[in-house]
Amino acid sequence: MKKYLINSPSSRSYTQRVFRQVHPADIPFPSFLKSPKTCSVFGVPMVYGQPNHGTDYGPQMLRKFGLRGELEELGWTVRDNGDIAIDPPHENDPKPDSLLSGKTKNCYNVGKVCQAVHELTFYAASEGNFALTLGGDHSIGAGTVAGILKARPNTGVIWVDAHADINTPELSTSGNMHGMPVAFLTRLVEPTLFPGWDWLESTPPLHPAQLVYIGLRDVDPAERKILKDLGITCFTMQHVDRYGIAGVMERTFDQLYGRPLHCSYDIDAVDPLHAPSTGTAVRGGLTFREAHYLVEAVSGTGQLGSLDMVEVNPGLGSESENKETVEMALALIDSAMGSRIL
Repeated sequence: MKKYLINSPSSRSYTQRVFRQVHPADIPFPSFLKSPKTCSVFGVPMVYGQPNHGTDYGPQMLRKFGLRGELEELGWTVRDNGDIAIDPPHENDPKPDSLLSGKTKNCYNVGKVCQAVHELTFYAASEGNFALTLGGDHSIGAGTVAGILKARPNTGVIWVDAHADINTPELSTSGNMHGMPVAFLTRLVEPTLFPGWDWLESTPPLHPAQLVYIGLRDVDPAERKILKDLGITCFTMQHVDRYGIAGVMERTFDQLYGRPLHCSYDIDAVDPLHAPSTGTAVRGGLTFREAHYLVEAVSGTGQLGSLDMVEVNPGLGSESENKETVEMALALIDSAMGSRIL
C-alpha cells in the first residue's frame, strides 16, 4: 500500500521543467465544443477488467500531481466530477452462458461500470464540454467511446495502445475484459448475451472506418485476423519506424478527416523506459517525443473533443517508477489539451 502513496513533487523535476511547460498554444478550438472552453473530468478507478491491483489509484495520482491547476493554466474551465463509485464483483452477479462465463471475468461488474461511464461522457459531450476520463484499466474505453458516439455519432476514434483490445470472449486466452472493449464497440460481441451490457444496444456501433490504431506491438493471432477481416487501419511500431510519427499522424488524419476526434490513450503505448508502471508493459514502444507529438498533432487539428488516459498503475513499480509514469501521463494530457513548448 505504501508504494501507491507517492509524494507529489514540491518543485518541478528536470523532466517537468524542460518538457512540461504549460504554455497554451494558439490552436483551433473545436466548433462542436462550447465557449468558454470547459473540461469535464471523470475519474474511473476501475481495476476489475484485469488482474493487477493499482489501476484504481491512477485518477487519484493524476489529480495529486496537479491536473486541475495545469488545465486551468491552459485556459480551461474545469469541472471535476470526482471518481465514480465502483462496487466489487459479487458471487451472485449475473453470468453469461456457462461456456463463456470463464472467458469474461467480472463481466457484469465491468459492464455496469461502463454503462455509468457512457452516461457521464454522453452528458458531458451533449453539453458541449470536453470529456476527460481518467482510468482505471482500459475496459472503461467501451463506456467512453459509446457515450461519445451517442452524442457525436460521426466521431473518429484514435486508439493508442500496445494491444488491439479486440479479443472476443470466445477467442480470449485470459478472459480479462480490458482486452475486449473494441470487440464490444464494433459489435463483434452481441451485447445482449452478456449480463450488464444490454445498455450498449442503445448506442451507435463503432464502424471500422471510424477507428485507427497507433502503437500496436503485441497483438494476439486471433486479433490479427479480426483486424484484417474488418479492414481496420492499424499503425504498428513498425509503421512508426517506417513513416515516422508525423507520417503516421498525417495518414491517420487523412482517414478521419472532418470528424470530431476521440483519443483513447493507454499508457502502455509508451515505451516502459518512460512509463514503467503499467500492467502489460511491452518494450519497443513510443519514445517520449513520439508519444507527445501524437497528442500534439491530434490537438492541433482543432477536432479533439474527448480523451481517455488509462492503465496508469502506481501499484506495480518503485516509487520513482510510479512517479515517472504519473508525470508522463499528466504531461500527455497537457499536450492533448493545448500545451506547447512555444
